[in-house]
Amino acid sequence: MSAPERHPQWGDASSLRDRLLRAQQDAIETGEVPLSLRPVVRASWERAIRGAIDPDRALPRIELDEHEFREYRATHALTPVMPVIRRLLVDGADDAGLVVAVGDAHGRLLWVEGDPGLRRRAEDMLFIAGADWSEASIGTSAPGTALELGRAVQIRGAEHYNRIVHPWSCTAAPVHDPATGAILGVIDITGTDLAVAPHTMSLVSATVAAVEAELRIANLESAVRATIRRSHIRAVAPVRTSLTVLGERRPRLGEQELSPRHAEILTLLAWHRRGIGAERLAALLHEGDVSPVTLRAEVVRLRRLLEAAGEPQLESRPYRLGREVDLDAASVARLLGQGSLRRAAERYPGPVLPSSTAPGIVEIREELAGRIRESMLSDAPPDLLLEFAERDEHRYDVVLWRALLEILPPRSPRRASVVAHLERIESALR
Repeated sequence: MSAPERHPQWGDASSLRDRLLRAQQDAIETGEVPLSLRPVVRASWERAIRGAIDPDRALPRIELDEHEFREYRATHALTPVMPVIRRLLVDGADDAGLVVAVGDAHGRLLWVEGDPGLRRRAEDMLFIAGADWSEASIGTSAPGTALELGRAVQIRGAEHYNRIVHPWSCTAAPVHDPATGAILGVIDITGTDLAVAPHTMSLVSATVAAVEAELRIANLESAVRATIRRSHIRAVAPVRTSLTVLGERRPRLGEQELSPRHAEILTLLAWHRRGIGAERLAALLHEGDVSPVTLRAEVVRLRRLLEAAGEPQLESRPYRLGREVDLDAASVARLLGQGSLRRAAERYPGPVLPSSTAPGIVEIREELAGRIRESMLSDAPPDLLLEFAERDEHRYDVVLWRALLEILPPRSPRRASVVAHLERIESALR
């Protein structure tokens, strides 16, 4: 773990807050963050401005419902080491007037414990388990900025980009996987000025070191148990093959490249998991009438390909796949149904089999594209909507660009470029 930044003298709290508020107002108006800020804060504010975060209205997102969140937390890599964190930090937090939070690698808080009174106050800004406190969601904060930089940081009061967090100070450090070096999550102490005292940084860093040591021991024990199991039995886990049909990439089933017709048949069967009758499948594949012989020939060729590759078998009456495959389009649809819009957008590089004219594929393509577009219009924050609108297929979507202009903060530096783009669209459509 890299060494934490040494913090300068804070100075008078009131004058510091006034100076930071003036600096933030100047940054919003000009798009330039003053050089007088600490480098770690200045760089974080610049990221917040680029992400069009509104310092007065941005609130953390909660993307998982209670059941999904509890299941996710129960299987997280930091769950087994929570007793260590509680023993070193939480047990003394009640007396010290502090809140201890533990988050995942994406900034989602998994546990928020400590002083009950402070926790109730922190709930007003949604500093609660399940909330997304990443920089992309909320701007500058110790948990989000520590994850962004991969090292320990301290953020005091008005150094937070989001003004609702100005009454709070925090110290946080990321936890790394001792085996791979990847970030597993973050440990944070939040509260009054005590939360950014020099000894607080040492305490958080020492706790991270203890947690990583505990994970290292757990990894060794797990490796020993796995070796013992392998010496007694070799079990083959069932494999779910991925079916990739989104965007301009060549469609694939696992590592197997697919012809356009095979990709269409597999997409239809993976989307309609209960199976499709022969006549219905023919209608979904061909715009006009088609001979049953033609469909049978296509199915036979696909069945031979699947058998040769050891992939799921193609069954008949009705046509269906012998085992479930992971269709990327279906995964995006599930994420949209769960309200996980950002994750859905990340996994949606483009339309379903964009060059296909098969009626059934066109129907799936339009359904999925319509769902993600409507979700973007109704729920997306400015940074996500901007990223979506800038994709090639949406460059001339006037409704999307006008919606983006409406939700951007009045003084966002992005507004000028959005207005200019709308003018270009309207000029091209005349």
